Amino acid sequence: MFCGTVSYLPAPGSDGYRLDELAHLAQPHGARPAPADGQILPARDYSLFWSLSFAVGADTWQRLGGFHEQYVGYGGEDTDFAQLARRAGVPLYWIGGAPAYHQHHPVEQPPVSHLDDILRNAHIFRDRWGWWPMRGWLEQFAELGLVRYEPGLDEWIRRRPH
Repeated sequence: MFCGTVSYLPAPGSDGYRLDELAHLAQPHGARPAPADGQILPARDYSLFWSLSFAVGADTWQRLGGFHEQYVGYGGEDTDFAQLARRAGVPLYWIGGAPAYHQHHPVEQPPVSHLDDILRNAHIFRDRWGWWPMRGWLEQFAELGLVRYEPGLDEWIRRRPH
């Protein structure tokens, strides 16, 4: 499984983007490897997989079964797919020279508008794999008083307004 570099574009000017300038405008995601053109780096951390830029052969896709269809909305499906690949022994590589440019859009940090999707999908993932994905977001939601973690139950629970 090959993953290209994902780079974020700034807000476009009034004329949009010039394609020949994208490589100079975009900033690679800081948490993921960004190999040089032509470089291929073997990966060990499957949790960094992101479906924004990846390639697998048809046989591998069929063997893995694609994305799990219980995930709805935002969050968890990429991490789940990567765990399928890890369990099946599919090697993961970061490949240089295959960039994906992520168009600028407003973002919410943490993504509160996706809270219910993230909470539901995190539970689906935990039931399938035995650990919680998206912990950073879940912890940020807890700091905002939107969810709470119940250690005895190993559950993240949505807080409802009084």
